[in-house]
Amino acid sequence: MPTIGYAPGAFDMFHIGHLNILRRASKECDHLVAGVVTDDVLLKVKGRKPVIPFEERLEIVRNIRCVAEAVTDQYEDKFRMWERLRFDVLFKGSDWRGTARADALERKLSAVGARIRYFSYTTHTSSTLLRRRILLPSSSVLGELEVGPT
Repeated sequence: MPTIGYAPGAFDMFHIGHLNILRRASKECDHLVAGVVTDDVLLKVKGRKPVIPFEERLEIVRNIRCVAEAVTDQYEDKFRMWERLRFDVLFKGSDWRGTARADALERKLSAVGARIRYFSYTTHTSSTLLRRRILLPSSSVLGELEVGPT
């Protein structure tokens, strides 16, 4: 029986951390499904909309070689995605481990024979850091922009 893996995420401003999780996940299952979380869910969970529109994020993830299938994830509760996909393992970044939501989901998934596999979080790159860098450029960049060419 093939192992089905599920990797949900915003995949906003797609970066090396996203790719690392998807690559590692694909090596630990036979069929990797990536769930691209909708704008509405992201707004509810994170309090902000993504930079990249949903349809574009879905198309990007759909075209990653190690992803067998990309689907819309419209649920805060990932157990609802288990009900839809019946995956064997859910892949998440280690920053999620130990949270109340993760602990509750681990219990629910365990009851149906599924589990969560955590991967190390890519600390040097994240969508949050990229967003900050875009919104608060360094003083040297600001200096160059203010002076400009002569």
